[in-house]
Amino acid sequence: MSEMNVRIVRLEPLRVACGSGFGTSPESQAWDRLKAWMEGRGMLADLKGRRFFGFNNPNPSAGSPNYGYDQWVTVGPEVQAAPGDEVRLLGFEGGLYAVARFKIGDPGVEFPEAWQRLVMWRERSRYKPAHHQWLEEAIVSEAGELKYDEFDLYLPIAE
Repeated sequence: MSEMNVRIVRLEPLRVACGSGFGTSPESQAWDRLKAWMEGRGMLADLKGRRFFGFNNPNPSAGSPNYGYDQWVTVGPEVQAAPGDEVRLLGFEGGLYAVARFKIGDPGVEFPEAWQRLVMWRERSRYKPAHHQWLEEAIVSEAGELKYDEFDLYLPIAE
């Protein structure tokens, strides 16, 4: 991510299943909940066409190592919630985003720095901050496998 390649994307409305976690490593908790839910519905066999988004919820606060994380997977209207599910179904209205690819292991770049670079890009651009959800999209390969080391960072913007 040494040279920031930013594209502007209008993310259309989505229907998602959401797994949540809270603690010092909430990402893995949220993913484990969502993965177990998907496995129980036979959704892990083929991930083609699915999109995976995540974000802090709530954000970290000063003085506490704990924070929350929500992990989403896109689902169609045929998917229904069952009583007792740890995963809930949500609608997301989408929005306009500046998007940059981030690969874990890129020299000298971690998630916080990648986000900081994207924010600095926006500050130098003609776009203004917007208030819809910041997102991290895990990339699904053409073979339908989830890449655990490659993400698109979605920074909300307005014209």
